[in-house]
Amino acid sequence: MKQITTYTGKRVLVLGLAKSGVNAARLLKKLGAKVTVSDVKPLAENQDARDLQADGFTVITGEQTADLLDPGYDLIVKNPGIFYDVPVVKRALAENIPVIGEMELVGEVADAELIAVTGSNGKTTTTTMIQKMVDHDRKAGHAVYAGNIGIPASKVVQEVTPDDTLVLEVSSFMLVETTEFHPHIAVLTNIFSNHLDYHKTRANYVAAKMKITANQTADDYFVVNFDNPEWQELSKQSAAQVVPFSRLNQSEDGAYEADGELYFKGEHIMAASEIKVPGDHNVENALAAIAVAKIKGVSTQAIVAVLRSFGGVRHRTQYVLEAEGRQYYNDSKATDMEATEMALKGFKAPVVLLAGGLDRGYTFEKMIPSFKDHVKAIILFGQTADLLAETAKQAGVKVIKKTENVETAVPLAYQLSAAGDIILLSPANASWDQYPNFEVRGDRFIKAVEQLTGKQEEV
Repeated sequence: MKQITTYTGKRVLVLGLAKSGVNAARLLKKLGAKVTVSDVKPLAENQDARDLQADGFTVITGEQTADLLDPGYDLIVKNPGIFYDVPVVKRALAENIPVIGEMELVGEVADAELIAVTGSNGKTTTTTMIQKMVDHDRKAGHAVYAGNIGIPASKVVQEVTPDDTLVLEVSSFMLVETTEFHPHIAVLTNIFSNHLDYHKTRANYVAAKMKITANQTADDYFVVNFDNPEWQELSKQSAAQVVPFSRLNQSEDGAYEADGELYFKGEHIMAASEIKVPGDHNVENALAAIAVAKIKGVSTQAIVAVLRSFGGVRHRTQYVLEAEGRQYYNDSKATDMEATEMALKGFKAPVVLLAGGLDRGYTFEKMIPSFKDHVKAIILFGQTADLLAETAKQAGVKVIKKTENVETAVPLAYQLSAAGDIILLSPANASWDQYPNFEVRGDRFIKAVEQLTGKQEEV
């Protein structure tokens, strides 16, 4: 970690704890800042806050009102989950107090080379593929991942060395809080219309995503999906060397698929069918990872070894187990329609789909084609159950059932399935109406499958 003096003696307010806030606070203190932390969760129920308090941090819990700023601060470091329209953040911006996020700190102190991955879908799988490829047969140092993948980057960045490569999954929430963040290789997997409750408009959302390349120069690389004209146009905003990837063979200047085979600039890599994780979306993820690996000089042999053995990331079209001819898949990370559509397209066998969750105010008509082509039966839960039921009815799905939650959906899915079917949890919605996060939702699904089948999850 670089020993910078930027924060020495600075009065910093860290808004929001969880993993990123706790580790950002500790990093700032190590850099010489005078740190106060604020979290809405009461102190009696907040182990993170109590731990920081025991270590000498000033801790404030409860509602984050504008008067939090009364003591005076030089900087706000905000948890990405806190909206910009909360009173304390609005006041900070009005008073020209800089508001940044954890990822800005990480970029400033990182000794290791940075590879950053963003996109509406595929970030975690692509990040993991890249890490495994870049780490394969490495002669010096290691490739490690962190960030939105669930591992706090502000902790990992304190441990990596100049010999290492830090592969960061970065969300739009993280990127919007950056000003100088500068990865050597940036990856854009795709852009749809997500998180408009936070960003307000799609233009804001796209602008947040494109901050991943905002500070890159001609010495850097921008790896971008060329299968959509909009994304091709967006690549022109980058000053970096653009390296495209394309499942639809829109460009042969980078990684691409042609006639079921994967290539990089004309060099044959492997057959798409050899990738262990199913679905066209995972072919796209693999192509993005291949592009990065080739930029880094990784051998074709190492790339193939990773893609043939990598069985997927937990909660992301994750193979759980097979019992009585039925294969169970956990895709709890599918918190939007596009992710569920891509998961469905990855299967040729009939699918019994488990879906539903938080109502964000949109309808699901665009899912009719994928329901019609892939879904044998659908089991629905959560706030959007009725909306999804209407969509399934329009798609001609013959069996539509509603149930209480993921746990009760699993035995019902077994009853409605036959040998050879896929039982897929891919909710197309966020989990927050019934579960703390998508991870808990996926874990409950796996536990219910294990209880039903008497078998253990395959890892």
